[in-house]
Amino acid sequence: MATPAPTPSVTGLIADNVVGFARALRAAGLPVGPGAVIDALNALQVIEIGNRADVYATLEAIFVKRHEHALIFEQAFDLFFRAAEDWKHMLDSVPLPDQARKKPPPASRRVQEALSQPSISETPQAQEQELRLSVSDKEVLQKKDFAQMSAAEIAQVTRAIAQMKLPQAELRTRRYRPDARGLRLDMRRTLRGSLRTGGDIIDIHRLGLIDKPAPIVALLDISGSMSEYTRLFLHFLHAITDARKRVSVFLFGTRLTNVTRALRSRDPDEALASCTSAVEDWAGGTRIATSLHTFNKLWGRRVLGQGAIVLLISDGLEREADAKLAFEMDRLHRSCRRLIWLNPLLRYGGFEAKAQGIKMMLPHVDEFRPVHNLSSIEGLIAALSSVPPPHHRSLIRPAA
Repeated sequence: MATPAPTPSVTGLIADNVVGFARALRAAGLPVGPGAVIDALNALQVIEIGNRADVYATLEAIFVKRHEHALIFEQAFDLFFRAAEDWKHMLDSVPLPDQARKKPPPASRRVQEALSQPSISETPQAQEQELRLSVSDKEVLQKKDFAQMSAAEIAQVTRAIAQMKLPQAELRTRRYRPDARGLRLDMRRTLRGSLRTGGDIIDIHRLGLIDKPAPIVALLDISGSMSEYTRLFLHFLHAITDARKRVSVFLFGTRLTNVTRALRSRDPDEALASCTSAVEDWAGGTRIATSLHTFNKLWGRRVLGQGAIVLLISDGLEREADAKLAFEMDRLHRSCRRLIWLNPLLRYGGFEAKAQGIKMMLPHVDEFRPVHNLSSIEGLIAALSSVPPPHHRSLIRPAA
């Protein structure tokens, strides 16, 4: 009887590749620990290493724990394990028509950055120098305009925005819940408890008012002059959506589009790709009055209840500024608890409300703030953390 050939152990180059692949997945955002790496090495010993489909299915079953991580794993696997194809690079250098170039899938940039990170085995001096540079770069990025940033700087800002946390600004509602320190007597629970003691009231139960986070409604201008600021602010809205479930997002240019459901995807790149594909007038013209009219008519009563805070992100450069714009702004202002206008034009120290559209919109907002760098977004977080009385109007200018 022939003895079966022993299964080759996964060592050497294959083990190094699996460990390096796990590090790349961890850098791309997947929770991959040492235990998963050991399981992957053990699993590869019982399959056919030469079969790419078997290797892919095995590693996916071990490393992917959530549905939203499958897309990142697929791209990382293709980039890490594919053979060198020099002819492909030659084809990339040949100019192709726009129809032949495929748009990169969401999260592809994050995977490429994770795979291109330097090795961990660096000297302490190099790590200290890199840390000093990162701190210096962070100080510069805090006050640098979004419109003047390079692609690498925008990627750094995107990661910084994704780590921002918005404290819960609680609003007092009219509903009650059991509360030992409440001021209202819970007669129903008190009488029910007295049945256990033969009708004698021993424990007095009380009710207290319920505090809930204030809903946030964002109206973002996607015209040509606002597209860069809007794209980065969408990252901020995606970051706070996990903490605040009641966040509604609308994009408007020449028409209004509701992208609330598209922004709820756990992966930020996939969420922004869904928002971009949902609108047809990105980086086009601006019709603020028409968009506000559509919002007030179709969505106002649905999303502006329970003391909602409205964030209006626009430069106010309306092509058709008339009395209709002032009427719709006033209607929006009366329907919400607090209306905050975020305008990137406030980055200029000598800004004055000379445009007709800005003059009609400004009297109907509670706060007028800049939104052009990380410092302005951090100031907005501080403002949203404490909810002042409604219709408390203030003008916030950027620091010199």
